[in-house]
Amino acid sequence: MITFDHLSKEYNGVYAVNDLNFEIPGGEIFGLLGPNGAGKSTAILMLTGLIEPTAGRCLIDGVEVAKNPIEVKHRIGYMPEDVGFYTNLSASENLDFFARLYGLDTSTRKSRIDELLSMMNLDGVEKLVGGYSKGMRQRLGIAKALLNDPAVIILDEPTANLDPQGVADYRRIIKKMAADGKTVLVSSHILSEVSLVCTSIGVLSQGKLVAEGTWKELTRVLQGEQVKILVETRGSMPEFNHPDLISAEYSNENHEAVITARSDIRDDIADTLREQNVMIRQLTLDRSTLEQAILLYYNTGDK
Repeated sequence: MITFDHLSKEYNGVYAVNDLNFEIPGGEIFGLLGPNGAGKSTAILMLTGLIEPTAGRCLIDGVEVAKNPIEVKHRIGYMPEDVGFYTNLSASENLDFFARLYGLDTSTRKSRIDELLSMMNLDGVEKLVGGYSKGMRQRLGIAKALLNDPAVIILDEPTANLDPQGVADYRRIIKKMAADGKTVLVSSHILSEVSLVCTSIGVLSQGKLVAEGTWKELTRVLQGEQVKILVETRGSMPEFNHPDLISAEYSNENHEAVITARSDIRDDIADTLREQNVMIRQLTLDRSTLEQAILLYYNTGDK
């Protein structure tokens, strides 16, 4: 569990983080969103014990970070946006170095490193890390973050340099981590990726948390705003009825529909299709609509 308890960080009279006060429970994949300068990196640096708060506190599984930074580092796995390695060492040698810092014995180090390199499709790669592509370094960075089997995993822009297979592997891995009860915090600018993997989202603007919840909850509270839902089926497209429905454009020939609604009503659409034994080929939110919604939250920090 991650706890932000009225956490603030001030620099020369300006708050980079201003009174963050919320919790992220175990089993959650939490997406931290916000424009540049919103305070995401500052919040993460306090959470990892790299800087101290001006006021308030943050806790990992009930342990206050600022007072117990060494203990907390054994409980977390962290991948910064620009992950660094010893370029004159191999992947396994790099991971072995960091595993020693966690105090892992020889047998545990070897089995854990072998497991992680296989998980990230880096097993059998003999060349030194200095010869790695950005994507390979990113994979190794994720492996390093999981090295000590942490209860809390903090990832900053984890998919920035990954190819499609790497992204698919990343999604599978962190979903399994969450299913095992671990807490995962993902900071990213890639909105579509966050929307696919995160079970809840927090939006920062000018150091303040301006929105928190699931995608469905965040879109629902945008009173008067619209979301578009793309539907494609393998059978006849039924007409939909819902209090939040604004309009629906049907293409019976292609078994498609574009639904405009005041909230994310995908669950209700899926229920309607299942009741009529219609197979779903596509049921997604229009990503551009999501971006517009998040931008509205970003701008609330300016008011």
